[in-house]
Amino acid sequence: MALDEKLLDILVCPQDRGSLLLIGDEFLYNPRLRRAYRIDDGIPVLLIDEAVDITDDAEHQRMLDRASGEPG
Repeated sequence: MALDEKLLDILVCPQDRGSLLLIGDEFLYNPRLRRAYRIDDGIPVLLIDEAVDITDDAEHQRMLDRASGEPG
C-alpha cells in the first residue's frame, strides 16, 4: 500500500522534525541523521527506538539514490 502524498507532506522525523524521504514502500529516511523508519503494511513506524541507523556511507548513498528514483 503506497503512502498518500498529503500524508508524506506532513510527516516529519520525530527526532529533528525535518522532512523525510520515501524509499520505495519500505522506509522513510532522514538523510540528515542517517536514520531509516520502516513502513509496516502502509503504516510508518516513526518511533526513534525502532529506527535503523545507516552508518555505512555506501548504504546512505543507496538510500538517497532510491529516494531520487535512481537505480541502486
